Amino acid sequence: MIKFSEIKPGDIVMAEFEGEKKQGIVKNINREDKEICIETGVQEFWFTADHLYPIPLDESQLLMLGFHSQTATDGSVKYMKDSFRLVIPKAGDFSHIDMWWREDRRHVNQPFYVHDLQNHHYDMTKVELNSEASH
Repeated sequence: MIKFSEIKPGDIVMAEFEGEKKQGIVKNINREDKEICIETGVQEFWFTADHLYPIPLDESQLLMLGFHSQTATDGSVKYMKDSFRLVIPKAGDFSHIDMWWREDRRHVNQPFYVHDLQNHHYDMTKVELNSEASH
């Protein structure tokens, strides 16, 4: 489950309806009723936060978001999109992440999800981070 306060338009999340989970994009938020409109590619539907789940950040998600990777000789992996950078200590280990854009540097050492990255990216760059397929 995702905290309602963490959800922003454009975030990519998993939405559960009748036991089936589908990936979708947050299209709108109704703060008064605490409902979130998710578009799953088939349709838009309103959900409460208890039916939304985070998508763990991994290489496939970064590639879907348009990042390119480069492996260093020490085994760390740098992911790049424009001038935004993200580094993990070793391939597949997303438990510690260093990210930066210009002089803004951040370190995360907790479970990190796609919507977290999108929100940090927007906070740092003021540019939405969406899937390449959604453009």
